[in-house]
Amino acid sequence: MAISKRVLLILSVPFIIVLMVKLVSFTHVLVIPSTSDLEPPDHSYSVYALPIPENLNFAGEPVPVHNFDIRERFDRELLVNSYWQSQTILFFKRAYRWFPLIEPILEEEGIPDDFKYLALIESGLMNVVSPAGAAGYWQILQATGRELGLEVTNEIDERYHVEKSTRAAAKYLRSAHKSYNSWTLAAAAYNMGRTGLNRQISSQLENSYYDLWLNEETSRYVFRILAIKTIFENPRAHGFNFSEEDLYPPFEYYIVTVDSSVPDWVAFAHEHQITYKELRTLNPWIRQRELNNRSRKPYEVMITKESLFGYEPPMVIDEVDVEGVEMGSPARETDL
Repeated sequence: MAISKRVLLILSVPFIIVLMVKLVSFTHVLVIPSTSDLEPPDHSYSVYALPIPENLNFAGEPVPVHNFDIRERFDRELLVNSYWQSQTILFFKRAYRWFPLIEPILEEEGIPDDFKYLALIESGLMNVVSPAGAAGYWQILQATGRELGLEVTNEIDERYHVEKSTRAAAKYLRSAHKSYNSWTLAAAAYNMGRTGLNRQISSQLENSYYDLWLNEETSRYVFRILAIKTIFENPRAHGFNFSEEDLYPPFEYYIVTVDSSVPDWVAFAHEHQITYKELRTLNPWIRQRELNNRSRKPYEVMITKESLFGYEPPMVIDEVDVEGVEMGSPARETDL
């Protein structure tokens, strides 16, 4: 028995040696090559520091860019928005559609053109709702909207009406400018509210936005507007290259005035040869399928001149007598 064990041990030694050799060979295969064996990296994409304009203004009011704090705060927003390419290129695309509608309203209301960029940084020109409940392109709260003359109900919410919400925002900004005699402070008030801004002005004994210690969002607010303005005024210098064909064209539409109740907006849309989706896309202030308008208030409804999504007449589904069709049995085509 002892001889058998000795023989077995002798026979197993070559096997163990072969196994160790293979393991060494295997580990050699997994050795990571040195950096000298790798191909040189592609440096075609580079990140550059961006020049800060020496003469910068917001709504005609000079920005003290010689102050290191002001310069660095602006630099931060310029870099963020220049290198957040996906968002900023979408800003260009949407602005091409909506600025032609917003710009003349601001001019009519006596608001500097720079405030169109406020709508961009507030919502990205999307009908979003903030955690605080602010809605629409101009991010107006319900109570503020009503104070500014907007209708805000479960059926109609004019915070989503581009023209009316722009006029409401202009009304607020004009009033704030009258209080502060500063468009820059008016912009700050739009973000944090006049009560909060008044409290900071009184407690800090300062009346310049650039000299106030404000919350993080408001302290960045005007600089975000300035950064977008700077990029829009010279897109190529900030790395944005596009043609007019790349941008979203304005909608071509005509107005239908509605001064009565609308039992069904779907039927209304089909009567005007558009889909319900097209109706809601152009008129996001419509919030329900119907409108109860006992006061006969006039509403201006946008109707596209050409279908946005390829309108086809609605399919009429006839009522079918399904009596006698058993549950679970295969229905014939006419039973559907």
